Amino acid sequence: MNTTKKTGLDALLTPEDTVLLLIDHQPFQFANLHSHEPTMVINNVIGLAKTAKVFGVPTILTTVVEERGGYLLQGLQDVFPDQKPINRTFINTWEDTRVVDAVKATGRKKLVIAGLWTEICVAMPAIQALEDGYAVYAVTDASGGTSREAHDVAVQRMTQAGVVPITWSVMGAEFQRDWARESTVSGLGEVVAQHGGGSGVAFAWETQLLSTPATTGP
Repeated sequence: MNTTKKTGLDALLTPEDTVLLLIDHQPFQFANLHSHEPTMVINNVIGLAKTAKVFGVPTILTTVVEERGGYLLQGLQDVFPDQKPINRTFINTWEDTRVVDAVKATGRKKLVIAGLWTEICVAMPAIQALEDGYAVYAVTDASGGTSREAHDVAVQRMTQAGVVPITWSVMGAEFQRDWARESTVSGLGEVVAQHGGGSGVAFAWETQLLSTPATTGP
């Protein structure tokens, strides 16, 4: 049973103890996504994946019956071009031993999950992984359900079980923790610029100002 702290500094994510599991971001799943605007989920999950890559966090990609449900979202596959997703028949990802073994092989105990749909493909493995001793975090805005109610009830169910709900930008902030950690600033800044919405626009503006020579009077 998971006994990981839920408060204090140790409750925050770090790149050294986190593994990311991305579940079934496929065309068939998007076709019945009604809790969020689909392009928002696409933007957020790609931003989430890029953030993991910047910080060297192991990322596991999965699909379900991809020969019928479609291949993984191309923009997401492009983040990890050489990684073949684990294609399952199990509805519950955590019942596929290949996925569980891949997570175990990382040696990480904080499991971050995003997927389609929230009420099934996220909730089922998240709840089961808790029992296996993982601290589980569900990325709610890089996931989505068949209705707003389905998504919200799933988040409530997971929270009651002990899963921690977060949004995609939170992971990067907790990984970075200090802007003095310069090795990842530019990489994270690029992700924010591409996927951070208004924050990305502001970041691009600030970069412009910093790179523009100051003008002086006559």
